[in-house]
Amino acid sequence: MDQNHISFTGISIQVSLSGYSFKVVSSQEVAVSGWMGADRLFTTPEFQRRYDQVEIALLTPKVALVPDIFFNPVDARKALSEVTSVGETDKVEWVEVPAFSSVLVFSNSIGESLSRVLAQTVLPASGEPVRVLPELFFQLSLLDSLPEYNKIIASWMDGHLHLVIAQGKTLRLANVFEAADFTTAEYFLFLAMKKLQLNPEVSTVCFRTPLDTDAEMSLYRYFKSVVQL
Repeated sequence: MDQNHISFTGISIQVSLSGYSFKVVSSQEVAVSGWMGADRLFTTPEFQRRYDQVEIALLTPKVALVPDIFFNPVDARKALSEVTSVGETDKVEWVEVPAFSSVLVFSNSIGESLSRVLAQTVLPASGEPVRVLPELFFQLSLLDSLPEYNKIIASWMDGHLHLVIAQGKTLRLANVFEAADFTTAEYFLFLAMKKLQLNPEVSTVCFRTPLDTDAEMSLYRYFKSVVQL
């Protein structure tokens, strides 16, 4: 395919402590990478172009979703520290989630610098670096695009399961669970569905992080369908 005649419209990058993955959407195709190590950052050709849209998601477990009527910027650190460990030097930020009348409070201080390097390297057409936002933010943003009534989006990497669940337009859960392995991640996924009285056999689970064959087949034992976003 002639790369000079492809319009690269968007790239979505997920970053964690162990590396990154990405999805490129062009006028001709969708290209998805597997999980890659940081050593390949400067030799990845997809990072040498500019895009109409750039998204960089950090899989930070330091997140808290707060109803906007209760949110006060001066209390952001306190709100986050009530649900996760926040160090004295951790930078605390927030981003609005209008679809759910909420504010996502977060910290990207998890001991990595790859996300910041990518934000300076992979640029939109304007040339201005995009903001690195939590994985949970992008999961929440995608819920409305899912066609089914039970909407389940998960991501798992480096010992944490990032999970959002909605029914119709009602958000039922948005949380990050410690899950050292994929079996534990499945446990928390099924536990959440049980508490919400959702039946996996009539539900589709969507994963944003890459799934290997064993993980995908394990999910297929319980869910109606498994989709990689």
